[in-house]
Amino acid sequence: MTRVAVLGAGITGVTTAYALAKRGVNVTLIERHRYAAMETSYANGGQLSASHAEVWNHKATLWNALKWMARRDAPLLLHPTPSWHKLSWFAEFLAAMPDYERNTIATARMAIAARAHLFAWAQAENIAFDHRRAGILHVYRDKAGFERAAGVSRLLARGGLQRRAVSLLEMRAIEPALHGDFYGGYYTDSDSTGDIHKFTSGLADACVRLGVACRYGAQVTALAREHGKVRVTMDEDSVLFDVVVICAGTASRAMAAMLGDHVNVYPVKGYSITVQLDDAASQSAAPKVSLLDDATKLVSSRLGEDRLRVAGTAEFNGVNHDIRADRIRPLVRWVEQCFPCINTRKVIPWAGLRPMLPAMLPKVGPGKAPGVYYNTGHGHLGWTLAAATAEMVAEVVVASSSATSR
Repeated sequence: MTRVAVLGAGITGVTTAYALAKRGVNVTLIERHRYAAMETSYANGGQLSASHAEVWNHKATLWNALKWMARRDAPLLLHPTPSWHKLSWFAEFLAAMPDYERNTIATARMAIAARAHLFAWAQAENIAFDHRRAGILHVYRDKAGFERAAGVSRLLARGGLQRRAVSLLEMRAIEPALHGDFYGGYYTDSDSTGDIHKFTSGLADACVRLGVACRYGAQVTALAREHGKVRVTMDEDSVLFDVVVICAGTASRAMAAMLGDHVNVYPVKGYSITVQLDDAASQSAAPKVSLLDDATKLVSSRLGEDRLRVAGTAEFNGVNHDIRADRIRPLVRWVEQCFPCINTRKVIPWAGLRPMLPAMLPKVGPGKAPGVYYNTGHGHLGWTLAAATAEMVAEVVVASSSATSR
């Protein structure tokens, strides 16, 4: 039987291991932390958001990055310190701008396909992850932002997603708790939210029940092709596998280089806060519908009755896990302005590094060498896309292994 190593136990690695195990493959899941979902899959914004499928390769993104460079609390913060990695990434980002429409449509299609798999897996494995099917409401504070969203909606529709424009009155009806001055919004009732950490941890347990060997606390230090197989070296241990699937988030770039591949993942830091809704007044004042505020680039998700997750911002500053107070403060301020009756005495801050590829599409499929595959580079949409890309790469691995064994 083909032996497959899946490297990384975040949302993409665990879904990949599960999709392979369901096909009867002998899988070993390797993770440097003691548990699954301890990095970027720990406390993200919670949105399963096909409506957020627009890629960033657009002149508006560049304009905002330049405009906000002097603001330490900017939604998108580009540190001016140069590095070859950052420069090469942005060069490829610019080169992908002509593919903006095509890549946005492709992402929307992938996001829609992912839903069916993720929901079915959660039901089959009885995973409780605070799933809420209340849709996502995008809100706009001015006419220009609202009108630009109309063009994005047309692209999403070409990908199979329907989201509708809503007036200020309709916005208030969809989410009565929201305060502030807004122009209008777009509502996607087919989108949903959930706790990525709870889901990934639950699916990792399901992988064990399916026979996946989980090696936690194992740091991969070297990868090499050897006699038609791939040798995975973990600290002082070394094992030969027929196939490796790299799902290692921001570590994927270094792992790919060991195997002769260029996978230009850049770590784009995002922040979140989890507001503990410990009193009845806060629970009543908190939104039940997930939101995306276009002006601040912040999202919110209600996780159960007693938690509100708010997340966003994009910080280009290399591998840096620091949680900065000046980046957390705008998230708390947003809660206090939009939902003034929520008690923000107990707020848990977090930061994670999104693994982003320049064209904003994940790398899913084979590398240059036989037996090497990738499922990585999902950026801010790992939670939304992972179930679809896991199915895609599992299909390719099984088909290739079957062809090789004949």
